[in-house]
Amino acid sequence: MKAERVHEILRRFPALKILVLGDFFLDQYLMLDRDLSERSVETGLEAYQVTKIRNSPGAAGTVCNNLRALDLSVIALGAIGKDGRGFDLMEALGARGVDTRLMIESDRIMTPTYTKPMLSGTNEPVHELERLDIKNRKPLPAEIEASILANIEAILPEIDGILITDQVQEDGCGVMTERVRRKVAEIGGRHPEKSILVDSRLRTGQYEQVILKCNLSEALKTTGTETVEAAAAAFSRRNVRGSFITLGCGGIYVTQNGPGSIAPGIPVSGPIDICGAGDSAASGILSALCAGASWLEAAEIGNRVASITIRQLGTTGTASREEVAAVNATSE
Repeated sequence: MKAERVHEILRRFPALKILVLGDFFLDQYLMLDRDLSERSVETGLEAYQVTKIRNSPGAAGTVCNNLRALDLSVIALGAIGKDGRGFDLMEALGARGVDTRLMIESDRIMTPTYTKPMLSGTNEPVHELERLDIKNRKPLPAEIEASILANIEAILPEIDGILITDQVQEDGCGVMTERVRRKVAEIGGRHPEKSILVDSRLRTGQYEQVILKCNLSEALKTTGTETVEAAAAAFSRRNVRGSFITLGCGGIYVTQNGPGSIAPGIPVSGPIDICGAGDSAASGILSALCAGASWLEAAEIGNRVASITIRQLGTTGTASREEVAAVNATSE
């Protein structure tokens, strides 16, 4: 794309409102100082000492972070517990300007949390210890599911698009249950003018009437194929609008129910951290589609956003519109 076209697309972002639907996690970083470690009298084991706690929205919350950094209005719809972790997550979302009026808080579930101990000391660099995960491992309560369905329908007139994050591995235990997936398909068929992008680690093949976004390994596993072309063709034979398959440094393979095309990746030098790259690409893709970009243009925007976030080491990065425009200018 020419720089003028990139600017034209990016200028429309602040006028857009996106619903982020799915599994919201709290990413809680515990900063541990080994120099302060104590020995437990009861067990004899090392007792790590927490010197700082850093909370950040994770999973669907990461998508919210990316969209807000691109200056879009964002409404969050998920389900969390009435607990301290839920309070911290809502505070973190609010601090980023995310509209949380549709978030469902219930004492029947826990707030999904990735607890990440980060250990450092005089003689060792900062590094992450074994992660502690808190997830709901029972089916989503029916009353919460009903509220999710009602909230999706109620917000439709306000939004330009929907970005879905299906994160929980245990089917039916997260927000994107079978009934919610059917609701999304029904809305997709009823509102073809609204872009609905789905990023699902394990259930890509169970969505209809939406745009699929996944990485190459997910696409091959879901379709039982061996090449990106074959995977995209398999997706096209299903009742979906098309797909964006990310190829790492190779870019994004785009298929809109026809022959595929590749939006080339952006060369990046130096150390990188690919954590969250898929979320940032998805955010760029959906934002651009809602701004009137073609599918191939949207893929290029997604590549540019990801090329910025992967340079931000040790954190799940974001990209601003100004940074995206600069990548375009330097790549021409």
